Amino acid sequence: MPTTHEGSVPASRGGISAGSLKELIEAELYMPFPFLSNPHEPEAMAGVENWLRKYGLTDDPDVGAMIGYTRPAQLASYNSPTMNADMLQIVANQIAYQFVFDDRAEEIGRRWPSRLLPMLCESVGILRDGRPPMTPLGAALADLHRQVREHCTPAQAARWAWHSREYVHGLLYEAVAQTDPLRVRIGLCGSIRSLTAGVEPFYPLCEAAQPGELALDELSHPAVRHLRRLSADAAVWIPDLFSAVKEQRAGGVINLALAYRHEYGCSLPEAVVLATRRINDTIHEFERLHREIKPELSPVGMGYVEGMADWIRGCYYWSREVPRYADTAALPVGP
Repeated sequence: MPTTHEGSVPASRGGISAGSLKELIEAELYMPFPFLSNPHEPEAMAGVENWLRKYGLTDDPDVGAMIGYTRPAQLASYNSPTMNADMLQIVANQIAYQFVFDDRAEEIGRRWPSRLLPMLCESVGILRDGRPPMTPLGAALADLHRQVREHCTPAQAARWAWHSREYVHGLLYEAVAQTDPLRVRIGLCGSIRSLTAGVEPFYPLCEAAQPGELALDELSHPAVRHLRRLSADAAVWIPDLFSAVKEQRAGGVINLALAYRHEYGCSLPEAVVLATRRINDTIHEFERLHREIKPELSPVGMGYVEGMADWIRGCYYWSREVPRYADTAALPVGP
């Protein structure tokens, strides 16, 4: 059974004087989902370390340090609190892989966007055509694809690969956006962020974790499709609030809070409040639509939608704790 965090309470709107940006976010953000974690988290953490080491991804000390302060197994535990140990390990491995891949793509893309092409084309070739990998990152992706095929139905694995290719393409869009940041308005930022979020590749794993396969008409129901979009947006925009300080210092562009700051010429705390209002509206809409569609869903469909809610929940509680975003707690704001 998943475990609860007795000391945490859902975030609520306003009403207190915030001393830091982290406290401001916690005061303003609407979070109806209580904390849960997966009891298999320790095994997943050890498994991630071994898997990354096997493919040489942590041979670089900087990458090893990044994994240490990013805690991918913790994020997997919070986002997938009811998954069995095998499925949780795949989720944790994929989160770790995406952090390594994303950080490397961001570093290369910010300096030399065209040099991203071999890296991204290798990934697409592996995911779409089953081509053999040429790099350690490619070898890790090929093994991750193998794990997914072994634990998912062919249809679920195909959806996983398709969403993963979308994520790869999004990193190229982000690199192009970085070359002319003044043109990146809120709408464009949101479109690119929906791709680079890398959340939707995990939803086929939520499918596979259910006791049966979802019917196609249920999976493609307009309300279920909209719930996927709402949950993916909320799940990635919440970390954007906590990572805004880090991204601003690094010259990042594709971040919801920074997009509001650039759009309105306001301070970072003011931009965070504006972005939080949009997230709150998204979560409220998710709840409303979930209530409406609930009578029509099968037990398997309900479990699938609850998996989407788990990603909103997990990204919030992970973002509050992870050392990757520690600067958020150190930035003072006014009352």
